Amino acid sequence: MPQRYGAILTIVLGLTMAVLDGAIANVALPTIASDLNASPAASIWIVNAYQIAIVIALLPLSFLGDMVGYRRIYKIGLVVFIFTSLACALSRSLEMLTFARVAQGLGGAALMSVNTALIRLIYPQRFLGRGMGINSFVVAVSSAAGPTIAAAILSLASWQWLFLINVPLGIVAFVLAMRFLPPNSARSKIIRFDLPSAIMNALTFGLLITALSGFAQGQSTQLVLAEVAAMLVVGFFFVRRQLTMPVPLLPVDLLRIPLFSLSICTSICSFCAQMLAMVSLPFFCSR
Repeated sequence: MPQRYGAILTIVLGLTMAVLDGAIANVALPTIASDLNASPAASIWIVNAYQIAIVIALLPLSFLGDMVGYRRIYKIGLVVFIFTSLACALSRSLEMLTFARVAQGLGGAALMSVNTALIRLIYPQRFLGRGMGINSFVVAVSSAAGPTIAAAILSLASWQWLFLINVPLGIVAFVLAMRFLPPNSARSKIIRFDLPSAIMNALTFGLLITALSGFAQGQSTQLVLAEVAAMLVVGFFFVRRQLTMPVPLLPVDLLRIPLFSLSICTSICSFCAQMLAMVSLPFFCSR
């Protein structure tokens, strides 16, 4: 039982940090933009960089978790997240902060990509639903509490502490992971990492987010259309490749299940509305 509680705690800490950092920086965007002499439109990339990195890395990292072990991917994610959080706090320009946020997003993706798989290893079958419920609860609470926590930190300290707070939490989570996380058998001899699929995955979702961001920021219509066209072409070949793979990076066949497809669409709409409000409201309220 103590083993399980320790494993649950490290997953809760890691997931909380990853989700919080997707929302906590939004409240500070006006402050960060002013401190780094950046425009409000350019400062949006502080959020976009983190989200894009997570989107393009989730599938490849979850696949790597099957190959080399979920515990290893999780620990690597914690180390990356700790050091990149420190890099974010030490950034002195928008470019440095954006680059650090990309790297931080990769660490966050490593934490998110294997946490559900680790829950399956931690909980016995009869308690698996409880574990999934706790996981969803942590995500919901972290998303909702992000702006409040950010406001509290900003009222007491500078925006750098939004990222520095991750360092001690990450160290605690890493120590707990070393002690309590259960290993799973790697399957590197059975499956191989498909690098072309990973590249096409990154290009497809990266171009999609970049095109949407460019459209919102008033970039030229030709550039946005070119990005959309490139995304559609790469996405077509990506999906076609997944349909021919024995162990695909993206199991496209699951989308043929109506309930699964509806759940995906509902989640996309929900998170889009949530992120739209989180990014825009701080600028609106600061006027």
